[in-house]
Amino acid sequence: INCLSGCLQRAGCEDSELSLLLTTDERIQELNSTYRGKPVPTDVLSFRQEEEGGPGLGNLLGDIVISVPTAERQARENGISLDEEIEALAVHGLLHLLGHDHETEGWESWEIALKEVYPDE
Repeated sequence: INCLSGCLQRAGCEDSELSLLLTTDERIQELNSTYRGKPVPTDVLSFRQEEEGGPGLGNLLGDIVISVPTAERQARENGISLDEEIEALAVHGLLHLLGHDHETEGWESWEIALKEVYPDE
């Protein structure tokens, strides 16, 4: 996803790496249950490397996991393409990897952070 490269540059993390997994509702539900205690599918999950105690891993930010079936449903509901929805979810996941959290910071702070790394949104 090309947009993540630009987002990383704008965040001053152009040398950073991350992994992106596009998966099924079943797999993301397993991950959501295991790591968040929520046994339901979700659209996107992020796993920050430093949360996993990853010293010595260099510039690895972490992992973003996106459920393609959920993204497809949301794209239809929002009247956008699947590519646009996956891009939005990837940027959402990236913000979490960069340390932002809409649940603790609130949506206003989240929107400010989003505009800093993804001004086209």
